[in-house]
Amino acid sequence: MDFTEVAGSWRPEPVEDEQVLDPAVGAAVAGLWNQPAPGEWLPPLWHWFHFLDWPAQSEIGGDGHPANGAYLPPLPDRTRMFAGGVWRQESPLRHGEPVQRRRNLVHATAKHGRSGELLFVRVRSELRQAGQRCQVEEQDIVYRSGPSTVDYRDVVPATELPQAKESETALPLHTNPPLLFRMSALTGNQHRIHYDHPYVVDVEHYAGLVVHGPLLVLHMAELLRRSPGPAPREIEFRLRAPAFVGEPLAAIGEPAAGQARALRVASTREPTHATATVRW
Repeated sequence: MDFTEVAGSWRPEPVEDEQVLDPAVGAAVAGLWNQPAPGEWLPPLWHWFHFLDWPAQSEIGGDGHPANGAYLPPLPDRTRMFAGGVWRQESPLRHGEPVQRRRNLVHATAKHGRSGELLFVRVRSELRQAGQRCQVEEQDIVYRSGPSTVDYRDVVPATELPQAKESETALPLHTNPPLLFRMSALTGNQHRIHYDHPYVVDVEHYAGLVVHGPLLVLHMAELLRRSPGPAPREIEFRLRAPAFVGEPLAAIGEPAAGQARALRVASTREPTHATATVRW
């Protein structure tokens, strides 16, 4: 089955589940940024630390991800990349109470990129609490078959912290293996690119362990969380270039323009590892 055929015929059914938002999880997540527990309300995008999948070890594929799942397309030698998405909030989620989640496939689209044939999959998640729709997220994952033709092994990692302009605000992120380990544990992410150095270099052709894409997005959201003012209504985010363990990074925020603000994660090697547009 080729990519175009999968895009045209693959139609997984919607999936519904429920979970109580354990405040102990929020306390553990806050420790990633050396911050106190967030309290009553879930910060933006922290639902990523809930609704985790823990399949049996026999169900894990060669890359560390589950071999099968509701929204994993039927491609041979499947590998994946977190590409981005958009999160919208109507009201915040409360710790200690159950949340109902409903997921469905929005679309699957076959494209040809510089790394070969790709399948872009968008999945929508709707989160409800106390009978009310609170948040909606649409997330984009890109899949390919076999190794990428793009080779990052000659990349020289950054060693200095990037500098923001006087008009910008910045929040540093110093990446190291324990940080990546904790992020993987807190999100149930078993992808080997975050902890298996021989695999990530020899098979996936990266320069070193890869910093989680969701961690880059959450770090931009952390810059917002420490800023005065109301919580955002929408965060649209995109992953643009991999960051490698040991690289000093910073979330950098431009001044707000009307009801929107642009954010990015930068290193001295790459000005936009990730970007986001925030709206109120």
